[in-house]
Amino acid sequence: MWVPLVAGAVTLVFTTVLTIAGVGAAFILIPVFLALGVDVHTAMATALLLNAVAMSVASVTFVRNRLVVWNVAVPILVVAAILSPLGAWVSHLLDRNLLLWMFVGFLLFAALMMLFYTPRPRQRAAGLRTALSLGAGVGALAGFVGGLLGVGGGNIIVPALVALGFEPKKASATTSFIVIFSSLSGFLGHVSLAGMNAPLLAFTVAGSAAGAAAGAWLMTEKLRSRQVKVVIGIVLLAIAAKMAWSLVR
Repeated sequence: MWVPLVAGAVTLVFTTVLTIAGVGAAFILIPVFLALGVDVHTAMATALLLNAVAMSVASVTFVRNRLVVWNVAVPILVVAAILSPLGAWVSHLLDRNLLLWMFVGFLLFAALMMLFYTPRPRQRAAGLRTALSLGAGVGALAGFVGGLLGVGGGNIIVPALVALGFEPKKASATTSFIVIFSSLSGFLGHVSLAGMNAPLLAFTVAGSAAGAAAGAWLMTEKLRSRQVKVVIGIVLLAIAAKMAWSLVR
């Protein structure tokens, strides 16, 4: 019984922090679950389901506070879903390690941008045509690169939106909504390969929901935009460090 308890506590902590950044916690939870002795496919399926649970809970708060930019979120979601399989197909033709090192470089650049660069904020809300164009462009990048490298698109979408001048809280909230569907898609792919561990699922879902609620509250009520940018930058650095470590060990 100690494994589900520890997994639930870890899920609570990481989900709280990563919800502020608008990305799911699966990339951290999967290696934690594996270290606790959970089967690899069960770990992946559980972590991706937790992403969907956490971002669904958080999105309720974000939608209520009108932080989700719908006319950008929908085209990102649609175009990313279309181009992700293409990226996955192209990945078989290229050297994966080289691609991953390039992505580590992108994450470092994006993290430094979040921490030290202040892009010019958008002076007014984008019109429908502009929003659709921006959303389609970011969705194409996130979907293709995400499929190419087998990583979540959230860590691409957030810095891209901020670089385009979107307020960090809205960039994070918009990405959270998109992550729901990308995580559910990944979950359905992995759950067919493994059974679910009921105690693990119960404790981690509770931790995920509580962490998402706490993270969404902190992001909307307690943190300023600059602080949200710092959290996003630190999260991107952590993702880059984890990927680099997995490549060199």
